[in-house]
Amino acid sequence: MHCDPRFSRVREVFERNFADGEELGAAFAVYLDGEPVVDLWDGVADRHTGRAWERDTPAFAYSCTKALTAAVLLRLVEQGLVDVRAPVAAYWPEFAAGGKAAATVEHLLSHQAGLPVVAEPVPVEEFEDQPAIAARLAGQEPLWEPGSAHGYHALTYGFLVGEVIRRVTGKSVGELVAAEIAGPLDLELWVGAPEEVIARTARLKARERADVTETPAGERPGTTGAPSGTGTGATEGQAGGRPDDVLARMVQAALDPHSLMNRALGNPGMHLLKGGANNPVILRAGWPAAGVVTTARGLAGFYRALISGDLLRQETLTEALRPRVNGPDRVLLLDTSFGLGFMRPSLTFPTPSPTAFGHSGMGGSIGWGDPGRGLAIGYVMNRMADAVSGNLRALRLVQSVYDSL
Repeated sequence: MHCDPRFSRVREVFERNFADGEELGAAFAVYLDGEPVVDLWDGVADRHTGRAWERDTPAFAYSCTKALTAAVLLRLVEQGLVDVRAPVAAYWPEFAAGGKAAATVEHLLSHQAGLPVVAEPVPVEEFEDQPAIAARLAGQEPLWEPGSAHGYHALTYGFLVGEVIRRVTGKSVGELVAAEIAGPLDLELWVGAPEEVIARTARLKARERADVTETPAGERPGTTGAPSGTGTGATEGQAGGRPDDVLARMVQAALDPHSLMNRALGNPGMHLLKGGANNPVILRAGWPAAGVVTTARGLAGFYRALISGDLLRQETLTEALRPRVNGPDRVLLLDTSFGLGFMRPSLTFPTPSPTAFGHSGMGGSIGWGDPGRGLAIGYVMNRMADAVSGNLRALRLVQSVYDSL
């Protein structure tokens, strides 16, 4: 393990998380101005066998994947192959069905497409057939007029953006991540893991509360309000009002299997497979919204490459980080803020710095970049939080990094 003396506070927080019983196994990595200053790991990768967490132990990091998918798409923008302001149907003609002809690629990247849910249950047989799932979405009508509101597309984001990428390049997000990001930069991350990687991936321990589902929010996720429609008027996903009212609606939705929140988070349903996200089907499927297997060092290295200009031109990243939406989220109810695929500072992505961006993942993992402070951060673990992505363990670690600057 490595920890620059300037960041001894980070190591203290990391060790305290274990001492307090909050971790099973975890890793945390930080780059400052391109140089590694923190690389910590500890604990158990598999509680059933006692397998230790090693330096190269990867973990499934759920929605941290979304940032990788955004980077793949933005590289196509730089090549002149995609215009984010163009209709999705310009690249994917079938998408125009159901009144979506005017929906743009930008709407997909910023959770404005009105397609947070796959309407029909996705059979297990389709879990490794991303074009088939995308075809289901292409045939649907949006729940709101694209561009008129936003709501977290927890799983559909990846099938939508991934299909645009496939139509333009003929390749999957996972193939392009391997060829253009992980391979050239020697990063330990895979969107669709090979068998050798699956064999040493940390085994996730389920949350204590099965009724709590993924949101990129704080320590207790929520619940949406009671369903009242799916058009552009009032819906179960409208937020606003007093904080306690929003929280009450979030709790209600988290407990309601038919809520927009749970439908968005639960179809395709990883729970249909033995072991859920630990199942090899999920680990190799490479869903572009929730499919990355990575070490903390690999995730931090991705953000280091982003802020250094090794993956995208600086002007491209700057434009991608410009918030497209900011405010009540129709799926999560809490305020969210998104640029082109990246989370920006908000209640669901709290940050000590206004220049920070990234994406969190269910259970606690987080990828983080801050061009204003020269920081790139990655955190992965296998004890799922009693909540959501971006839980208190991760936030304490991130805060300790800033406190050390």
